[in-house]
Amino acid sequence: MQPITSTELTRDCEAIQIPAGTPGFLPKGTGVDITQRLGGSFTVRVQGGLFRIAAKDADALGLDASQASAASDAAPEQPLNEQQVWGVLRACFDPEIPVNIVDLGLVYDMHIEPLPENRSKVFVKMTLTAPGCGMGSVIAGDAQQRLLELPGIADASVEIVWDPPWHQSMITVEGRKVLGLE
Repeated sequence: MQPITSTELTRDCEAIQIPAGTPGFLPKGTGVDITQRLGGSFTVRVQGGLFRIAAKDADALGLDASQASAASDAAPEQPLNEQQVWGVLRACFDPEIPVNIVDLGLVYDMHIEPLPENRSKVFVKMTLTAPGCGMGSVIAGDAQQRLLELPGIADASVEIVWDPPWHQSMITVEGRKVLGLE
């Protein structure tokens, strides 16, 4: 379990309300408890509920903002491989659950389409733990953005699907351990 850190925002920053997925702003001076720091984004608790703050706004929390890496337009020397894509997807987290989307069993399909000059397009089909989750587009957008930062990725598509419906049996052994289910 990650320790909860209390801090005060050093500037106004964008935030997405959890679980509604509603974008908004938290003003400078707001007291927050950082409850999760996974995958480069932050889940914070304020008096009004939970919010997700992106890595680009880490400085507003008094943290190092150098986590964001710039994408390279240069073609890589080697073609993209599946291990690299799965590694990126394992860095994406549901902001309410301390397990990545792969180990939660949310990623149903991933394939890579080779393109000229060692470039690739990645297709991902994923689901959510609940159909009413307002964070779905945020989580999918985070996965897509991270994939686009991989060298050699020309395009990435992350689609949310509902068939088959997700259930807890889809969580990997690693995920179950983190959640204390094993």
